[in-house]
Amino acid sequence: MVRIKPSVFHPALLVIDMQNGYCSPGGSYEKYGGTVGADLQTYRNIIPGIAHLLTMARELKIPVFYTMQVREESGIDLFTRLHRIIPERRAEFLRIPACIRGTWDAEVIDELKPSDNEHIIIKRRDSAFQDTELDLWLRSSYVDTVIICGVDTAICVENTLTDAFNTGYDVILVNDATASSWPKIGQATISKVAGSYGWVVKAERLIELLNEHPCGEGAFRFTGEYL
Repeated sequence: MVRIKPSVFHPALLVIDMQNGYCSPGGSYEKYGGTVGADLQTYRNIIPGIAHLLTMARELKIPVFYTMQVREESGIDLFTRLHRIIPERRAEFLRIPACIRGTWDAEVIDELKPSDNEHIIIKRRDSAFQDTELDLWLRSSYVDTVIICGVDTAICVENTLTDAFNTGYDVILVNDATASSWPKIGQATISKVAGSYGWVVKAERLIELLNEHPCGEGAFRFTGEYL
C-alpha cells in the first residue's frame, strides 16, 4: 500500500541575498555595476513585498532563513578560478568586488534585518543548498515547503529553487518579491517554475491564503485550486 502525503504544508520563508552590496545605495553594484547593467532600483522595488512576507512569517510562526552570498577578499572562491567558459555579461558582474566577507557590503539590508531567532546561510555559489547547512537546518525545523523570494530571480533564486525541488521540498515562488537584472531571463524562470517546479503566487495572495488556512502552529492546509 503506497501512502499518500497529506495536503498539510510546514513552510519556511527563504530570503535570498538581499544584501547591501546588491540592494543598498553605496553598495558595490551601485558603485561598480553601471557598465554591466546592474539596476539597483529593480532590486529595491521588491523590499516592501519581502517585508510583508517577513511580518506574515513572524506572526504565523513560519521559520525564516536568509542567505548571504559572500566572497573572500583574496579571491580564492571566485568562479573565474575554476571556469574558463563564463558568459561575458556574468563575467563582468563577477569582476565587481561585491559582498566581501565581514564587510557592510555583505550584510542583509537594514529594511529586512533578521530577528534574533532567524538564521543566516552563508553561501559561496548560486544555490543556497550547495555546501551549506540549509538542508539540515530545514529538516531540523520540520520544514517540507520553501517559500522563496529575493534576488536574482534568474540566478540564485532559480538555482536554490530547483535544488529545493530536487531535494524533496515543495516550492512556492513569490513572483512580486523576486527581481532580476536580466528581465527576460527572470520572467523565463517564473514561467519555468509555474510549469515544472511549484506554485507561483503574489505576496498578498499568499499571505491571504496562509491566514485563511492554518491547521496548527506553523502548519497550513490548502490546495492548488486556491492559486
